Amino acid sequence: MAPEPAPAAPAYRDNPILAALPGHLAQFIVDQNYSAYTPVDHAVWRYVMRQNYAFLKDHAHPAYVDGLRRTGIGIEKIPSIEDMNEILGRLGWAAVPVDGFIPPAAFMEFQAHNVLVIAAAMRQIDHIEYTPAPDIIHEAAGHAPIIADPEYADYLRRIGAIGAKAMSSKKDYELYEAIRRLSILKESDRPDPAAVARAEQDVAAKQAGLGPPSEMARLSRLHWWTVEYGLIGDLDCPRIYGAGLLSSIGESASCLGPEVRKIPYTLDAADYPFDITTQQPHLFVTPDFARLTEVLEQFAATMAFRVGGAEGLAKALECENVSTAQFSSGLQVSGVVAEVRTRRPGAPPCFFRTAGPTALALDGRQLAGHGRERHRDGFSSPIGTLRGQAAPLERMSDSDLAACGLEPGRPAAIEFESGLRLSGRLESTLRSPDRALLLMTFSDCTVADGSAVLFRPEWGPYDMAVGASIVSVFAGAADKSAYQQPSLVPRERTVTADRPDAALRLLDLYRQVRDVREGQRGLAALPAVWEALQAEYPCEWLLPLEILEICRQRGLHPELAAALRRYLERKALAEPGLAKLIRDGLALLDSAAAPN
Repeated sequence: MAPEPAPAAPAYRDNPILAALPGHLAQFIVDQNYSAYTPVDHAVWRYVMRQNYAFLKDHAHPAYVDGLRRTGIGIEKIPSIEDMNEILGRLGWAAVPVDGFIPPAAFMEFQAHNVLVIAAAMRQIDHIEYTPAPDIIHEAAGHAPIIADPEYADYLRRIGAIGAKAMSSKKDYELYEAIRRLSILKESDRPDPAAVARAEQDVAAKQAGLGPPSEMARLSRLHWWTVEYGLIGDLDCPRIYGAGLLSSIGESASCLGPEVRKIPYTLDAADYPFDITTQQPHLFVTPDFARLTEVLEQFAATMAFRVGGAEGLAKALECENVSTAQFSSGLQVSGVVAEVRTRRPGAPPCFFRTAGPTALALDGRQLAGHGRERHRDGFSSPIGTLRGQAAPLERMSDSDLAACGLEPGRPAAIEFESGLRLSGRLESTLRSPDRALLLMTFSDCTVADGSAVLFRPEWGPYDMAVGASIVSVFAGAADKSAYQQPSLVPRERTVTADRPDAALRLLDLYRQVRDVREGQRGLAALPAVWEALQAEYPCEWLLPLEILEICRQRGLHPELAAALRRYLERKALAEPGLAKLIRDGLALLDSAAAPN
């Protein structure tokens, strides 16, 4: 099933957490389209959740089982995200449905606002143990329960807030799209092997050509080895908390075995790439949730938004995407960094320039009159203090400026400690509410660095940013809504499987059995369903298992139950690919582990 786009997501506007989301994130929200889930979808959900509960109650972090209850996630049917939100709100969180993988930056930003993104699609029965694409089992039953633990929930929000500032490259996005395309192909009904092979080659080529990993690539690895595939506790006997493991009835068991290497969780995890389309050969074990935050802070200390300066601007230059440089005055300049000048390696930057539309902001709000229209061809500015002046320019009063020959309406000439020179007529200044000088606008202006002319009078007025240093550099525009940064909504949508008449007939049989279990149809319907399955669908295993379960629970139709048991046991012997699924299902019926 594929969710339908819903640009404004009107059903979620009344939720205060979702209403506070920045407007640019609405483009990723789709309609869950709950009525489109089929009886087979609900049966797959039920099988996976029953198996997960039986295993994970003993092997997952204690927050998992309690979290299922506290987040409104039931065993019997796929949850409604709207219903989940009524309960998640009590934990200070919310959820929205999305279409498969969304770009990492958007994913992180949702988390930063205490919002889980839930892939609305449901895995097919052929991928019941593990799906290469995110689905509602992974997102709702994997991610949501653990946020009932306050320490973990805080980590989830924190990594989202840090990730929203992480630098990524165009190559990162191209790789993301290639991985998304591959996951869609693999999850599609009857995928074309040749198309899958081409998609795998494309992913491999893009991974090989990625070059040194960006901040976002390395942070995504930390996210993967914790939020998605994390283990917790003792290295020799850990428990599961990662959503990818919690939602995989195959990998949740195999991951704890000796064939999967267990590594103590440290910052080194950022150097371990991962493959989303296969099971993981190694996993990281954290002793507790506090360690996750410790490692995250170690990583954040190296990021451009923390270090700023020439290093931060160099990362922005490499990423070739819109980023924001924040001056020590508080002024934020958002655009694509095209040039950075320093006097020597390791020295602070003395000048930088953006190319293309640029906007200026303060505290994340665009300054009036300084949007993309005014700076459509880019923006540049010297950085640093004035030669011979102890006080930084941003802290100078109007009288201090006058003493330096900087008075509105009069010609001025200034030289920076770096040697950059500016001459022109000062037209106006702009200050922040706390009186910090943010901007000085000159006419008839020339900016030069030795013999290199960096700005000429004929180019128009010159808005010079004021700041002794660059204190932070981060991804995206400071005011994303005002900047109207081109969205990176995935072009390719998840696939809806075709349903021929035979499939519709099978869906009806699943519906009849569900109606019997829920008391909306009599038990007398079961023998007829079994006869139809034998005649028309000899490959089926899940629906016979459900019929057997009802017979066993109600103590009725003993001959039918015996026939179903023999059928399933023979199928397990004849079809190795189904053997574990069938035997696990029978074992659950034979035990008292399954929840009522």
